[in-house]
Amino acid sequence: MTFPDFDSMEEDFLEQVKGRDIDLVVCSDAEAILGIGDQGVGGIGIATAKSAIYTLLAGMDPSKTLSVTLDVGTDNEDLLNDPLYVGWPHKRIRGEEYDQFIDKFVQLVRKYTPHSLLHFEDFGVTNAYRLLDKYRDQHACFNDDVQGTGAVTLACVMSALGVTKSKLADQRFVIYGAGSAGLGIARQLRDGVATTNNLSIEEANKRFYLLDKFGLIKESLGAEKIRDAVREFTRPDQEWEGVPTNEKGEVGLLEVVKKVKPTVLIGCSTHAGAFTEEIIREMAKGTDRPIILPLSNPSRLHEVKPQDANDWTNGKALIATGSPFPPIKQPNGKEYIVGECNNALIYPGLGFGAMISRSRALTDSMIVAGTQRLAELSPALKDPDDALLPDFGDSPAVNLEVAIAVAEQAIEEGSAGVDWKKEEVRGKAKGKQWKPLYGQYEYDPNGEQ
Repeated sequence: MTFPDFDSMEEDFLEQVKGRDIDLVVCSDAEAILGIGDQGVGGIGIATAKSAIYTLLAGMDPSKTLSVTLDVGTDNEDLLNDPLYVGWPHKRIRGEEYDQFIDKFVQLVRKYTPHSLLHFEDFGVTNAYRLLDKYRDQHACFNDDVQGTGAVTLACVMSALGVTKSKLADQRFVIYGAGSAGLGIARQLRDGVATTNNLSIEEANKRFYLLDKFGLIKESLGAEKIRDAVREFTRPDQEWEGVPTNEKGEVGLLEVVKKVKPTVLIGCSTHAGAFTEEIIREMAKGTDRPIILPLSNPSRLHEVKPQDANDWTNGKALIATGSPFPPIKQPNGKEYIVGECNNALIYPGLGFGAMISRSRALTDSMIVAGTQRLAELSPALKDPDDALLPDFGDSPAVNLEVAIAVAEQAIEEGSAGVDWKKEEVRGKAKGKQWKPLYGQYEYDPNGEQ
């Protein structure tokens, strides 16, 4: 869908969906593709790949998926200056024109594929949250960068708490990096705290400390440095009186760790080595089993190497990473399996569960239900030296369990559009999975000529 063809968008959309029963629409404006940034119309590769993962890991019928690039221009100068660029060679549109273009597309999805899941992928951080908040009550919407990353991280934390035998509401969370992923993680963890402990959002927010390029997000940073999306996590200045700052009055990660004594430290900053030995050792002073999640991708951008985090905590840390790492050696000589905190362990199941239940929305409680089911499958619950999350090789079976939990919750809360009992969900889910099974043909020399 290209901005200059705004007036013919409905005709173009119908050309793709006519005669098809669409269950999944994956769209991207490709402004913020992980690791490579603005790719303009090249974002179709991301949308197509996400659709394929739904098929591979959840059993979504590929004939019922639609991948869409929303071509609103690009700010990538290399693409703009490339005579072979196939997209619209124009700077990205913003503001009201952008909103009108996106809204027209979403309304077409709602009109012609009313029971589909609309998956937003790789939108810029500001648009990602704004669009999700705008449309999630109108249609079953999901943003993997915001909700998927947060959901798998929440499952990872829940698994770790199963090892430490502590409660989610008793944790102190420090999140280093407050971009799309970091804020998504904060919100999902916050929602988990509120939902599982019957707390208000405001009360749950008090357990979180977010840092971005200006250090700790606190009141004195001012409106220019505090984005609207992170404002609810702003810390009051009186908490930090007497705490050392830099010359700009900003509070750094080490000082936050010293004061807060976090039980959970999460990195999604792409700042390699940010979790220094001093920071990790300081954290270990304040909790028996530090939960350390360096989630930046790729592995060269991790905030700390798992082996270092293990060594600096004398083997006490519970660790998961955003990229695969080999097992690490503990001080006692045993191996510790490093779990991979990969969205693909959960988002296909979240989407498939919403789709099979024909839910009017993918609610926070449905996401938490799927997250809890994933956490229950943690190998670490049987062996604390094992991974906090299931092996990626088990992801099809894991996503089926997530989908079942999501659909059961949708039925329980009245969001579902199907007339099933909860006891029927497992059988219905298995029956709706697409399997790549093909007939076997044999050559018959006497067959029809």
